[in-house]
Amino acid sequence: METYQIKQLERMTGIKAHTIRIWEKRYGLIEPDRTATNRRCYSESQVRKLLNVNTLLAQGYKISKIATLSEDALNTEVQNKERKGAVDNTSITYINELIRAMLDFNEHAFEKIFSAATTRFGLHNAMINVFYPFLYKVGILWNVNKTAPIQEHFASNIIKRKLMAAIDGLVPAADSTKKFLLFLPPDEWHELGLLFADYIIRSKGHQTIYLGQSVPIENIGKVVASVRPTHLLVFYINNRPKGEIAKQIKLLSKIDEQSLLLVAGSKELLADNEVKAKNVRCLSEVESLAQYL
Repeated sequence: METYQIKQLERMTGIKAHTIRIWEKRYGLIEPDRTATNRRCYSESQVRKLLNVNTLLAQGYKISKIATLSEDALNTEVQNKERKGAVDNTSITYINELIRAMLDFNEHAFEKIFSAATTRFGLHNAMINVFYPFLYKVGILWNVNKTAPIQEHFASNIIKRKLMAAIDGLVPAADSTKKFLLFLPPDEWHELGLLFADYIIRSKGHQTIYLGQSVPIENIGKVVASVRPTHLLVFYINNRPKGEIAKQIKLLSKIDEQSLLLVAGSKELLADNEVKAKNVRCLSEVESLAQYL
């Protein structure tokens, strides 16, 4: 069974680690296990409980009241509100429900939540306000620097399937002043960010050429010479030996100095591999691409 450190718990539930510790001491809300080095670690059931707590907090409940509920009563309270439609359809509610469905490998529930969020917000805004924060919380999009647990593979593949269907439903731009070449560099396989970028760019009426995962750098020049893109967009997710990413970015920036190279990845990764060139721009957040377009 997967266990989580307190920082992971903070990211997934949206509750600060300091607050979680206070609740442990003051209310006995949850009781973490301890590693051999005395670090807190939390089970999936404890993650689910804190997600329920966060959902009720978002609806105006006081923690002092929530803490008096047994785990069964807490589950029932959330379920009753959802059944009656009394839970406000805020982004945080959708995100918490997606995480619970992911932990349970519940595809039916995941699909239902996905549909509800896209119906309420539209796919583009749902991706920005719900699915991107969800992916960020569980660590499988812009900020991945670790091997994803199996639940994350389950969730990412559902969203990947949905994104591909949405992209297929967009009418390709017949004539656009902007043409984007999208690809992942060698040994990069996390495709969700690239697919989302493809959807955003196409939905804005621009043309894309999508090459996909782990494309050899030496092949990019041939494609650029053939299609003459105005922009290249590349994602870096995994850590590499020091200097390797910066070296690749320099090579890519020199393939066609008239085109703009957009480099996406986590803030930490890009900061460690900064390349100063007129035709290079770094995108450390999904909102950066949307704002740029």
